[in-house]
Amino acid sequence: MQRPDHEQNPYDAADQASEPSKTQRKRASHELQDLGEELVALSEARLAQLDLPDRLREAILQARRISKFGALRRQLQYIGKLMRAAEVDAAAIGARLDAWKGLSRDATAHLHLLERWRERLLADDAALGELVQRHPGSDLQHIRVLVRNARREHAAGKPPASYRELFQALKDIIPEPDRQARTSPDTDETR
Repeated sequence: MQRPDHEQNPYDAADQASEPSKTQRKRASHELQDLGEELVALSEARLAQLDLPDRLREAILQARRISKFGALRRQLQYIGKLMRAAEVDAAAIGARLDAWKGLSRDATAHLHLLERWRERLLADDAALGELVQRHPGSDLQHIRVLVRNARREHAAGKPPASYRELFQALKDIIPEPDRQARTSPDTDETR
């Protein structure tokens, strides 16, 4: 005997509540496709660092060879399907990708820091004293010569050889953020 719709079995309602809705399943599917798209964009070396099933790795490599948009979209859907079926830990992969993005942001921030120091050194003689104070052991004389030569090159319209060499010297003096965190707890900031 069938019950009317208003008389549902309470156990059926509990089962339905524990299952994700169609919207939630669709959102999860799109998130896996987006993750798959990021995996396709990774370099060979980075992809090799991830512990992915062989079928998934092959699907990613195949997606790189596809140039048609519709075919690529279908391949990304397939990659998402494989990640669901293989029960790949998408959260761990996403965290790894985010960490890699963070490292590149840190590296970019470090390069900007070096550029700011170079510009300050060229614009203000007092910046040299501050640099030596913040980074003891720096070769003051070498930096001073590079600054002077970079200023002369700029004034004469010559190629910026000393300007570039100054950047490299600063790279040797000011440690990268990850190395700096291991060696000293305080960070190097400029005003």
